[in-house]
Amino acid sequence: MRPVGVRRVNIEPTEILQIPPRDHELVGADSRLLTSVSTLRPVLWMSCSDSLHEETLNLFLRQEKRGLRMSENRVQTDPGLNGALKHQSSGRGQCRQGATVSFHNIYYKVKQGGSCFCRKKATTKDILIDLNGIMKPGLNAIMGPTGSGKSSFLDVLAARKDPAGLLGKVLINGAPQPPNFKCLSGYVVQDDVVMGTLTVRENFTFSAALRLPPSISQEEKEQKVNKLIQELGLTRVADSRVGTQLIRGVSGGERKRTNIGMELIIDPPVLFLDEPTTGLDASTANSVLLLLKRMARNGRTIILSIHQPRYSIYRLFDSLTLLVNGRQVYHGPAQSALEYFSDIGYTCEPHNNPADFFLDVINGDSTAVALTKEENEDLDPDADAVSMSRRGIEDKLVEEYRNFHHYKETKAELERIALGKQTTTTAPSRTITYSNSFLTQFKWVLKRTFKNILLNPQMSIAQVAVTFFLALVVGAIFFGAPNNQSGIQNRFGALFFITVNQCFSSLSSAELFITERKLFIHEYISGYYRLSVYFLSKILSDIITLRTIPAVIFTCVSYFMIGFKPTAEAFFLFVFTVILTSYTATSMVLAISADQKVVAIANIFMTIAFIFMMIFAGLLVNLPSIASWLAWLKYLSIPRYGLTALQINEFKGLNFCKSQNSTQPPPGITCTGEQFLKEQGVDYSEWGFWQNHLALIIMITCFLIITYLKLRFIRKFT
Repeated sequence: MRPVGVRRVNIEPTEILQIPPRDHELVGADSRLLTSVSTLRPVLWMSCSDSLHEETLNLFLRQEKRGLRMSENRVQTDPGLNGALKHQSSGRGQCRQGATVSFHNIYYKVKQGGSCFCRKKATTKDILIDLNGIMKPGLNAIMGPTGSGKSSFLDVLAARKDPAGLLGKVLINGAPQPPNFKCLSGYVVQDDVVMGTLTVRENFTFSAALRLPPSISQEEKEQKVNKLIQELGLTRVADSRVGTQLIRGVSGGERKRTNIGMELIIDPPVLFLDEPTTGLDASTANSVLLLLKRMARNGRTIILSIHQPRYSIYRLFDSLTLLVNGRQVYHGPAQSALEYFSDIGYTCEPHNNPADFFLDVINGDSTAVALTKEENEDLDPDADAVSMSRRGIEDKLVEEYRNFHHYKETKAELERIALGKQTTTTAPSRTITYSNSFLTQFKWVLKRTFKNILLNPQMSIAQVAVTFFLALVVGAIFFGAPNNQSGIQNRFGALFFITVNQCFSSLSSAELFITERKLFIHEYISGYYRLSVYFLSKILSDIITLRTIPAVIFTCVSYFMIGFKPTAEAFFLFVFTVILTSYTATSMVLAISADQKVVAIANIFMTIAFIFMMIFAGLLVNLPSIASWLAWLKYLSIPRYGLTALQINEFKGLNFCKSQNSTQPPPGITCTGEQFLKEQGVDYSEWGFWQNHLALIIMITCFLIITYLKLRFIRKFT
């Protein structure tokens, strides 16, 4: 029973949708009340066919009006991208001026198939077809079913698509996109790309150090980081690690906000997000979109792609672009979309989510489409099978949109924008600019890389522990090698195992570029650092921590347990040779894996290569006896050079027949190290020793050049 004096009212769905969604501005002490109203509004909409108490409705409308008063100062955009970077005061403090993004006749094609082996010609596939529109400061959503071209369209607007297949123009405040637009704008990719071993604050500090110019002092950068942490609601977890597969970190929503903060460091005029709700639960996704809405209220231009949002997210959108197979079926105010679809014959049911309804219409699954099919069935069944098929529905939606008065108004405005600036029709250039010098970038990237290795137990502690354990095992097996005939075999076997172990232990470096591939590509094209900086930092950090230290530990433990030459010169030459062998094997692994996407595939290639090299190392087969047409393969064997140098260092000067006359040994007996080396076909002269090191250095140089070139020409466009 109703309370006395309270009457009930009926509300239509369209009336709720037309109310400006201004209840999401969380300000001061009113945040809790506004949040309550925010949670109430979906209930109002979902129960739009029922009656509601008038007091509740009045409370709701009062909060709506208050939100309108808080945002009465609108943002005025300056012409040009530089103008978009200015601040403007409002009633609540500093408001950022976002940029107006207009896109004119956008076409994007990609080549598919084609092979020189089967002589198959490549075909061209249209990804985007004749897209036109304007996205102003606010929350602009790109929506559509899977494969509709949402992410491709977002990448085109963000200047992150390969310009080879791109036609049309994207203007920023009426001017052509700057060549370095992708460095000036912010782009949050779908998969989180952030260093998980670092804290939230450390990640923000890294972004600020490399993307903000040196004219901004370190103190100002720290203040900017602290302010951004507060704005994003990350104060509680600011000094917590983001997290990896082995390290427990922050929650999914906090991780997403960290990714957003990495881009907000530079105060971009436009912020792009590729499906920011992917992998998040409903509550977390809603909180992320509320954050974006709040930033849009402050004047930012935010453009995001999203698949199928729930209503509490959909109602936050200011602008909506619907795509189907790369074609536009709607572009305009999000709150007017239902009215437009109703005008063309597709009416949303009272309790249906608009986002679900739009996708159902596009896919031909909505009730409105089903009713239309039933009505037309009696008239012309054959025509129904053709026109109301999915393709027929798509064509109808595209045609209806082109006849829509808002589309014609948008086209007219686009023509005025294009005529207002001198625009170019040539393919846009893609230039990466940097805010800091090579040394500054090198300092920060090297610091982060070292910290990532030290804080990752799988890469640091495990590597050292396994190396120490193997050294003890090898030392115990070949312990105290005597100076007799058995000592020759033990020494040779131990040297072979040590050399091959250095090669196979270097397989761990295959993950050096593969695991961070997405992170590297995103940071590189966003202007964090130069390719040479990243390359040198990764090489130096891996060589010093994961190659040099384990090689020294392995040598120090096993050398004296086995009983090799007890001289300082022989020991240090042994360490130098082992380290150089490890460097060479690591360089080859990097050259093979630099352009690979999957570690398992890279491991297959590297294992095959090392097996062939091991065969020609000098132990499994006598090298002088190999057929001449296969003998050249020994020059490509890394273990051969390392093993030969270690043999000369160890066997030269040893005597294994002290009880007999070594100058005239018995037949079939090897008494001196020189005699053993001669039997193995080893040149034990001074040059014969150092030529192995020279060969390893040449191989290191060649492999590292290949690695750098692979990184240089790796596909950096999506």
